[in-house]
Amino acid sequence: MSFTPRFTRRRGLAAAGTAVVLAVTLAACGSSKDSDSSMPGMDHGAKPSPSSSAPSMPGMDHGSMGDGLADSKDGYKLTSTATEPAAGKDSEYKFQIIGPDGKPVTAFADDQTKKMHFYAVRSDLTGFQHLHPTMADDGTWTAGLSALEPGTWRTYASFVPDSGAGKGKDFVLSRTVTVPGDARKTPLPQAATSAEVDGCTVTVKGGLMAGMTHPMTVSVSKDGKPVTDLQPYLGTYAHLTAFHEGDQAFAHLHPETKVNGDKGGPDLAFQAMLPKSGNWRLFLQFQTGGKLHTAALTLSVG
Repeated sequence: MSFTPRFTRRRGLAAAGTAVVLAVTLAACGSSKDSDSSMPGMDHGAKPSPSSSAPSMPGMDHGSMGDGLADSKDGYKLTSTATEPAAGKDSEYKFQIIGPDGKPVTAFADDQTKKMHFYAVRSDLTGFQHLHPTMADDGTWTAGLSALEPGTWRTYASFVPDSGAGKGKDFVLSRTVTVPGDARKTPLPQAATSAEVDGCTVTVKGGLMAGMTHPMTVSVSKDGKPVTDLQPYLGTYAHLTAFHEGDQAFAHLHPETKVNGDKGGPDLAFQAMLPKSGNWRLFLQFQTGGKLHTAALTLSVG
């Protein structure tokens, strides 16, 4: 299986510096509830999607989405009336995508089985949430956010219009929102080759160089044995999102080969390319036994 970097459709992650070998141990496919996590402040967001055999599109290039840090691009604009959600309480974030004609967009194409992917990440790269909001007839989307800690958050909308000037093009637009209260910054965990989540061991190896696409291999095991029952999540066997320390630039990766039912693993091959030097916080999502696992890892890019 290979992954296409997603600064084309779902454009990609990179890694960097000099050639580096990663040995990422991301711990164990347990059977705990979705809200359980060994990563403080991290929320899986939506429940796992049902298994799907829908393939992704290998080798497709859909043009650059940029780094996701602007609220408008090519005439499309992310707007929201959300101002200060209450700290420590679940909240609803409502937003619209306004098209080049000045009207709310209501026609969206499926992208990885969903018409909208929504992310919320605190400025210190904690509290990751990946949601799939619902849209009203007037083009207003509602994302149900789990309780947010005080501080500045950036919210991202990732979508593909299904009509108009931007039909078929990938967009990632973002805005910031402030949650009032005593905002205490959490230091970014140091770059490491391992992290733990739920109970699976995930090993990542690959020689990576900044600004260049290089192969990486993710191997999943449990109790020393290969895992061969990875289930499709959003039509693929893994979902990888990364955010750059400091400016929160966005990058995203997904598999490009056809899914073979609930028979994924143990090895997943993908391509990686991160455009900026510095630290990136990676969030790897995969599914086993109907349970969505999210592991976080800091990667240093030279």
